[in-house]
Amino acid sequence: MATRSTPPAAASSPNYVVPFIIVTALFGIFGFLTNLNSNLSPKLEDIFNLNHAWSNLVATSWFFAYLVFSVPSAKLIEKIGYKRTMVTSLFIMVVGALLFIPAAAMVSFPFFLTASFVLATGVCVLQTSANPYVSILGPEHSAPARLTLAQAFNSLGSALAPLVVGYFILTDNTKITDKAAIAHTVQGPYLAIAAALLVLGFAVMFMHLPAIASTRSFRPAADGDSLLGRSIWSYKHTVLSMVGIFFYVGVEIALAANAIKFFLAQGVDQEVALSNFVASHGWLGGYLSHVLANLTATNIAGILASFYMFAIMVGRFIGTVAMKVIRANRLLAGLGFFGVALLLVAMFTTGQVAIWSWVLCGLANSIMYPTIFALGIAELGPLTSKGSGVITIGNVGGAVIPPLFGALIVALGYQYAFVLPIICYVYVAFYGLSGYRPTRTVKA
Repeated sequence: MATRSTPPAAASSPNYVVPFIIVTALFGIFGFLTNLNSNLSPKLEDIFNLNHAWSNLVATSWFFAYLVFSVPSAKLIEKIGYKRTMVTSLFIMVVGALLFIPAAAMVSFPFFLTASFVLATGVCVLQTSANPYVSILGPEHSAPARLTLAQAFNSLGSALAPLVVGYFILTDNTKITDKAAIAHTVQGPYLAIAAALLVLGFAVMFMHLPAIASTRSFRPAADGDSLLGRSIWSYKHTVLSMVGIFFYVGVEIALAANAIKFFLAQGVDQEVALSNFVASHGWLGGYLSHVLANLTATNIAGILASFYMFAIMVGRFIGTVAMKVIRANRLLAGLGFFGVALLLVAMFTTGQVAIWSWVLCGLANSIMYPTIFALGIAELGPLTSKGSGVITIGNVGGAVIPPLFGALIVALGYQYAFVLPIICYVYVAFYGLSGYRPTRTVKA
């Protein structure tokens, strides 16, 4: 018979604060790397003379890793535990970041895609371990809010990525005729990233994290229990959660990857738009006016793209508080419909209205990933890590939706292409209204 030792668990609860902070920092890392990769599309278009559809393959190569390695990552957690899995993921990411250096030296698009895939493999392993780890560091009923808070820092890292791309990678290519020279601008940032990941990997290795070797030991079941023999695919709310993650990640990355090009395509004065936005902020407006004088339109579009990710971050902080009074599934459904409304506005407008409708989709996206994930692993008990692996497969949506969105942009234009992300938001709203309900429960 399985047993629980409630008093010791309660006594160790305060120690969860430090590991929560450590893992939350890791959320920022993989958020930064994911969005950095997504925003490479304009650079690759310049280097290899690609259109939107082909340049979005960099997102495909990234998220294809989730299809390949999500389930193996869950099995790795069961074998070596959460902490060692996180450390392993960081070292894999070091290898991936370093591969961008020869890719740039060879000016090879397939090599760029390979480097992206390897780096994403490390991020996939990290995400598969970090998401459930945060969820089980405390009561199950507060898991959505806890994971949303951690994901807010993921968004902070994501918001910084367009700034790095805009300043260090997206050079003014009209002044450079040598494609190799353009490609080489990628090397410095990725070398710095590899060094930082290496240091972080060793740091996490020597940090103390609670020894939750697997979710079986956290919410145990007896050896030979029939619960452990059930297929994780028989849990409808988990499978539908995977589909929800597919559509959510697809729409988030499709909007992030195409934001800079969309903003530039509106034909508005980006500098004036940004200056007006901050004009009422006193010294900040004056400072930015000085900075903007030395920036290109692409640089400024990169800053506007970062607002999209900042909106996700702000929404997640707000969502953490809102979930204290609004049920997580209801908030999820409401934001799904909000996303539909924003894209309808963007579809039928142009200029600044369309730009800011796109940016505000960040608010709609804010709590979607952590909420869908937490609802998907609810009541799985000893099958939580397996559920995590299945749900993480849904990240492959980032490999499918962006190139489809890019192909629609090329064939029909932005306004008609918005139909695809609208479909994604409709499904997310459905999951919040109905799909989240567990049909079979697991009790330890």
